[in-house]
Amino acid sequence: MAFVREILEREGDAGRAWLEALPGLVDRALVRWGLTLSGRAMHGAVGVVVPVRRADGSTAVLKVSFPHPGNLAEPRALAAWAGRGAVRLVEYDAQVFAMVLEKASGYSLRELPDAVERMVVAGRLNRRLAVLAPEGFPSLKDVAGDWAREIDSRYQRVRTPLADRLVGRALESCRELAADQPNLLVHGDLNFSNILRSSREPWLAIDPKGWAGDPAYDAVNLLREHWHTMAAPADLVKTLSYQLAAFAEAAEMERERVIRWVQACAVKDALWSAEFGEPTERATANETVAGITT
Repeated sequence: MAFVREILEREGDAGRAWLEALPGLVDRALVRWGLTLSGRAMHGAVGVVVPVRRADGSTAVLKVSFPHPGNLAEPRALAAWAGRGAVRLVEYDAQVFAMVLEKASGYSLRELPDAVERMVVAGRLNRRLAVLAPEGFPSLKDVAGDWAREIDSRYQRVRTPLADRLVGRALESCRELAADQPNLLVHGDLNFSNILRSSREPWLAIDPKGWAGDPAYDAVNLLREHWHTMAAPADLVKTLSYQLAAFAEAAEMERERVIRWVQACAVKDALWSAEFGEPTERATANETVAGITT
């Protein structure tokens, strides 16, 4: 099973122990919260999701995640949004990383055929999620700072066709973005699969990482895994720029900030590709996007 293999490869002995305990964790959560199973279990990269019915007859899902520090902020973000643009948090047990969540449909934004419409939907949702961040969330200032250090150190040791000016622009963006960010709650993994159709609102976000900082960062996660297949290299920057402009307008944010996050990420990824030999199409796309300008 892919889920088991991934947990074991990533988490080692701790992952094996958690997998052995998982059936019991699910059973105890069902009893504790008066839930009954109503469908087949599903899984993501870090946990399982089980469709359930609550004691009052309403539907929900039970999510049990591997107890990793990267999963700590998810329930706090959902609680802060309180259903605004995201699934509602119904119950939470911090000891075992178990949550009962509002159930959305299985239809994700990824299945919407029009690429620009997808970006508009994501931008509007990004705007709804951009509330003042409560204290205690990890900061995107640290992410931007980490990117700057990674870009600088890797560029010193990796032979790459990237021009000095592109690397310099990315470093400048990282440092300026780290220094100047709003204190807003950011999803952090707002990809198309993490936006689901709903009857309560048209679309709801799931699986947030939960960061404090600049909502423009979420544009990176929407397109990063797709830009190597979005268009031919000659048309990639034009296509990407158009979609990012649609996202920025819908999110009511500065297009320049969106582009700067994307360009810095592309430079970081291009240097990673050069050092570790990613497939040609992905490496070429990273280098092409690294040249995107505002």
